[in-house]
Amino acid sequence: MSYRRAPRPGPREMFKATCADCGKECEVPFKPDPRRPVYCRDCWAKRRRY
Repeated sequence: MSYRRAPRPGPREMFKATCADCGKECEVPFKPDPRRPVYCRDCWAKRRRY
């Protein structure tokens, strides 16, 4: 049996962050924790390949 999440009403809140690899500013769908790295879409894709 699989469970699905109910769709959220309205647009998702996005937060500004700086990529830990390339330094570009990006937006993420969660509040960044200053103790953990955040990656932009391009750097995240590169890191997932490893």
